[in-house]
Order: sequence, then C-alpha cells, then structure tokens
Amino acid sequence: MLKEFKEFVMRGNVLDLAIAVIIGAAFGAIVTSLVNDILMPPLGLALGKVDFKDLFVSLNGQPFPSLAAAKTAGAPVIAYGQFINTLINFLVIAFVIFLIVKQVNRYKAPAPVAAAPAMKDCPYCAIAIPIKAVRCPQCTSELKS
Repeated sequence: MLKEFKEFVMRGNVLDLAIAVIIGAAFGAIVTSLVNDILMPPLGLALGKVDFKDLFVSLNGQPFPSLAAAKTAGAPVIAYGQFINTLINFLVIAFVIFLIVKQVNRYKAPAPVAAAPAMKDCPYCAIAIPIKAVRCPQCTSELKS
C-alpha cells in the first residue's frame, strides 16, 4: 500500500496540482494585498474618505464607531465592506486568469480542420466516385448533386 501511495504522489498530475495550489495561494495573497493596500484606498478617498473595511451594519441597532469595536462587543454585524473587498479580489483574480488563459490559447496550435471529402459513394452500385461526378462510371447512373 505504501508503494502504491508513493507512485500516486509521484505522478506528474499530483505534483502539478500541488504546485498549482501553492502558487495559487501565493497569488491570492498578492491580489488581496493589491486590492486592500493599493486599489481600495484611492477608491475610498474618491468616494469621500470611506474605508471599505469598516463598512458594516449593526443588526442589534446599537451604534459602534468601527467594525472592530462592534466585533469586540460581540454585536451581530453584516460586514458588507469586507464583502466588497472580497468581491473585488475575486474579480481581479478572475480577470488575470482570463488574460492568462487567453494568452495560452493564443499560442496553442489550431485544431486541424478536416478536409472536405473528395469521394462519395454511388447510391446505386456503392462504388466510390469523385465528389464532382454527375454520372457513375461503373453503373452509368445519373447522380443528383
């Protein structure tokens, strides 16, 4: 069983998947930093000095100065600002993946196009004849185009 497990783990697909997961996690951290530290501050400034991370609705009706204060008090909140950040993270990652896939597809060789058949069968005698033939050379039947 140990030998089979070792063979399974050492297969190329499993190693490729493991590497992809590790790189994906690192890429996710980079995108999170990009959104939280670079994109959202100017966007918040343009929208009237709003910090999206602190946007929330308190469900118990009590006012809190920040999301951290509400969480410290144990108040139930809907942290829609964090949702907006996460949504923008997703959109950035999806767009980058789209661009990568588009570039990879550009470099792939196009699928070979099947050539049109050069021959057809005579419906009367079943012999192979050229596609442009109007009369069968074997049975001399007239062929429909």
